[in-house]
Amino acid sequence: MLSQQTKDIIKSTVPVLEVHGTAITTVFYRNLFEAHPELLNIFNHANQAKGRQQAALANTVYAAALHIDNLEAILPAVVQIANKHVSLGIKPEHYPIVGEYLLGAIKEVLGDAATDEIINAWAEAYGMIADAFIGVEKDMYEKMESQENGWTFFKDFVIARKEHESENITSFYLKPADGSNVPTYQPGQYISIRLAIPGEPYLFNRQYSLSQAARPDEFRISVKRDADNDPNGRVSIYLHDQVNVGDVIEASAPAGEFVLDVAKTTPVAFVSGGVGITPMMSMFETVATMTPERPTAFLHAARNESLHAFDKDIQKYTASMPNAAYKTLYSDQPEGYITRNVLKEMVDVTGEVYVCGPVPFMESMIQELRGLGMNDEQIHFEFFGPAIALQTV
Repeated sequence: MLSQQTKDIIKSTVPVLEVHGTAITTVFYRNLFEAHPELLNIFNHANQAKGRQQAALANTVYAAALHIDNLEAILPAVVQIANKHVSLGIKPEHYPIVGEYLLGAIKEVLGDAATDEIINAWAEAYGMIADAFIGVEKDMYEKMESQENGWTFFKDFVIARKEHESENITSFYLKPADGSNVPTYQPGQYISIRLAIPGEPYLFNRQYSLSQAARPDEFRISVKRDADNDPNGRVSIYLHDQVNVGDVIEASAPAGEFVLDVAKTTPVAFVSGGVGITPMMSMFETVATMTPERPTAFLHAARNESLHAFDKDIQKYTASMPNAAYKTLYSDQPEGYITRNVLKEMVDVTGEVYVCGPVPFMESMIQELRGLGMNDEQIHFEFFGPAIALQTV
């Protein structure tokens, strides 16, 4: 436990972190990778280039300082981040390295304002928070390894099939290279894939939702191809253009907290935008096969018909479900957006809603669902990339 003096010192830094947090985390990552370039085999290079990882870490550090008297308040964020960590293979020995360079960045950015008293207090707080992450992740790793067909870190998978779902989304069906089956997973979870791309000095890690209900022998991920001129699209372009049936890639075990409660039979709605449809497919297919009588709505937003993945699959499942409704809106057509009126028409506000898509889309959907009277316990959401704060009020 932290002393009250330490807590008071940490709380005194909240205003400073609010202003300088991203500057601190930017310096942190720069110095960390200069000293330990091998960690670039773990971190997502695109998120670094876009500044998303820096902002996410700044939000986390700020939240820890703000809630230092009651760190249980940030437990949901800890669990979410821990899931990301175990899917990337973060190990206990990484935490002291991170701590060293995070404290160094605080000192570098704040200069004389970062007194020994402040640095020592943050060192103590970081040690406690790191221990919490290590403990949570240890339990997750043990659970992953002990389940049937489970493993920890990364395992070789063969590309069994490769199928186009839309103009820019392709599905990859992955089977274990050793001929074993895969562990079951909760609808909505994701895996990390790890690639060695010819000509690149470091490995690439990306997390993709599992886009079908659990199968005993395979995983499916569905990947949106980024534009050729997008410097952050290295992995998606390589997967689409260079990875073929029979090739081997590495994958982690399933992880993630954005999951469907399969025990419930109350009304449920899935609201997705663009490639945010991928975790919804796993959830929707699970409902269609396990609880087909459940009142279900599926709302999807896409730019146009050619960019709409899984349309025929959703229609097929909807046709077999007596209480299911499905609606798609294309933004290149008049009235082609999901508005509050559309949500009111489709969503049973006494049930639950799962939302996934680009950040502006999710912010809008959550605001509108709240406007219809739904509370936060009824609204579940997930987005791709590091945890960031959604503007939903």
